[in-house]
Amino acid sequence: MSDIKNAVPEAAAPYFNAGNAAWRVQDWAGALAGYEAALAVEPTSALALLGRARALVRMGQWMPAREAFAAVLRLEPGQYSAWLEAGHLCRQMGELRQAAAAYQRAIDAAPQRYEAPLAMARVLHQLDQKPLAAQAFEQSMAHARASGQALLPSDVAHRMGQYLLELGDNHAAVQVLRLALQELSGQAQNAVSAAAQASRDHSAPLPNPEAELHIDLGDALLRLGQQTAGLQALTHASASALETTLARLAAMAFRHNLWQEALMVLRKCVDLFPHSPTARWNLAHLLAESWQMDEAEQVLQEAEALGPMPGAKSMRASIAGRQGDADTALRLYRELASEAGEQGMFASSSAMSSLYSDQLSAQEVADLHRALFAPLGQGARARESFVRAPLAGRRMKLGLVSADFHHQHPVNIFMQPVLREIDRSRFEVFLYFTGVSYDDQTRLAQQRIEHWVEATTLNDTQLAKRIDADGIDLLLDLAGHTGQQRMALFAKRAAPVQATYLGYPGSTGVPNMDWVLGDEVVTPQGSESLCSERIARLPGTVFCFAPEVDYPYPALPDAVAQRPLTFGSFNNVPKLTPRTLALWANILAAVPHARLLLKAPSFADAGAVRLFGQRLQELGVDLVRVEFRGPTGLTDMMAEYADVDIALDPVPYNGGTTSLQAMWMGVPVVTQRGSHFVSRMGASFMTAAGLPEWVADDDAGYVAVANAMAKDRLGLLALKRSLRQRLQERPAWDVVAHTRAMEAAFERMVGGVAQD
Repeated sequence: MSDIKNAVPEAAAPYFNAGNAAWRVQDWAGALAGYEAALAVEPTSALALLGRARALVRMGQWMPAREAFAAVLRLEPGQYSAWLEAGHLCRQMGELRQAAAAYQRAIDAAPQRYEAPLAMARVLHQLDQKPLAAQAFEQSMAHARASGQALLPSDVAHRMGQYLLELGDNHAAVQVLRLALQELSGQAQNAVSAAAQASRDHSAPLPNPEAELHIDLGDALLRLGQQTAGLQALTHASASALETTLARLAAMAFRHNLWQEALMVLRKCVDLFPHSPTARWNLAHLLAESWQMDEAEQVLQEAEALGPMPGAKSMRASIAGRQGDADTALRLYRELASEAGEQGMFASSSAMSSLYSDQLSAQEVADLHRALFAPLGQGARARESFVRAPLAGRRMKLGLVSADFHHQHPVNIFMQPVLREIDRSRFEVFLYFTGVSYDDQTRLAQQRIEHWVEATTLNDTQLAKRIDADGIDLLLDLAGHTGQQRMALFAKRAAPVQATYLGYPGSTGVPNMDWVLGDEVVTPQGSESLCSERIARLPGTVFCFAPEVDYPYPALPDAVAQRPLTFGSFNNVPKLTPRTLALWANILAAVPHARLLLKAPSFADAGAVRLFGQRLQELGVDLVRVEFRGPTGLTDMMAEYADVDIALDPVPYNGGTTSLQAMWMGVPVVTQRGSHFVSRMGASFMTAAGLPEWVADDDAGYVAVANAMAKDRLGLLALKRSLRQRLQERPAWDVVAHTRAMEAAFERMVGGVAQD
């Protein structure tokens, strides 16, 4: 605060100092109280007013913060920090032009400072004024070089590179990050040597700006598909011996599906910092994300022995869910949601866990969703406040919100063909990408989308303003309560019409989500009470499986009918609930010579194999009849369906992508028609395939269907040989027709007309 002209008067100083002390320990409410007490003594203290504004920003009270900055500027119209930070606040609020105006006032107030031109470069880039943004960046670099601080120019360029990454301008990011490395390797050598000597003198780890730069450069290169150069950059960063840098490197590697490399980095970190609870926590978290639950639990316990772990309950909830114990996961997530406030992320985790529960009825699941998310709708924008031109004579503006356009993700698998087929003469498509993972599928989606918006780092207010500025008519959620979702954005209403599809198997329970896409089986007539949204029913089945990769159909010689029959499931283990395992045990008892093949990412972990083997043994299953397989690449996984004769659908959470993949590879699915969306997906698929005899109405019927289908080996073989051709001849597998049906549904939604 050194650029404030007036010192705090002596009478107000104790209160002001108390505010500063609270600020230093991140007690924002305490800081605000101290600054306001100082202002009660001296209302015209610019320092206290600036402190108050900063505390209000930290507390998320943006409008009072703007007024506090304005109060500072009324006292000192040329106050640099107030203009700069007011600009930052405007940018947070999505007011980009006001941010640019504030940054210009800061530049005018202190022409020699680098911070305001750098901030201006960022916001001008957001406003798509790239030549002016480049000029502002060069101005910032010139001031940084003139400062005499050796490391400053590289830091300025690094920050600009990170801004460009946030905005998705990966080519420009690579150029600027390489400039930062050049600056670092040139004029910064003396500063690095001095820092190294200081580090040795004080036994502190040396900060490694070069490694941090290489992490971001590797990210940018990998996003561009430059795999070799990207991996080289990340490898360079792995030489760091700084804990925070290694943790960030591991997170970046995991984003790019380099999970084995990420685990190696975090194991190195634990070796380097054996007494750090954070190092072990990071390793435990990544082990859980990699489905290695036994070791994750062990490393979590080691972390807790070294220090308090506030996130331990959350990780144990995740582990419980990933081990098929949905009810324990639900209980822990409900506790966490209550502790954090119902609007926290744990509410979504609770909702997701409820879909797996054997104990809850469909209505109880629906009621839970509504109760969890009702608070999110408070203060929502009114639908009538959106101003849109009449649709007549123009294209509908369709916005998609997703984090999941990357390899093997179901959203990507199902939506890529839709993006390819959507009628651009009728729809102008915007995709607001909220993810962190990029690969060749991300780049393919970018090519197919007319307007791709990098929204990962945008807060809900910024994103809502961008969506409104784009004039979106219909905003389509593709995540529901899964990762990187933006349910709070939808609850506050970011578009005049909002709908959810694909990413979440059922109703979200979120206020102001107007529509959910279903079909006549997953959302039958009379099920309206289970959905907080209106239902738009698609013909055929709700999801159209039309893979763009050619997966060779398995050879099915006559000998297939003579081999021991193999039931199979390639579903993730959270779906293998006690009820599901009991059903499968009953099927194995009814079909004495049959085998059971279970494939899932978890089964690379010996602990998961042991756990589920024990559960099956307790149900009377001889484990000689059971084979566990771990994960493989998607092409290899599809080929493994040749080893399966009949797929078994889990309950209550049916297979979605896995069931459709099985059918595509010639494996029919025994399923049960449950009571809500998630437990009726299998019935939808098999009905659309013209195979309703494979759908049971209850547990006894499920076992009976499996037994009957297993007995007719020749009939089964004939079906297997013809199954893909059968699907290709059915309307539900025609992605062009499916896309036209979605487009018609979108038009009805915007028109406010129900499907029926």
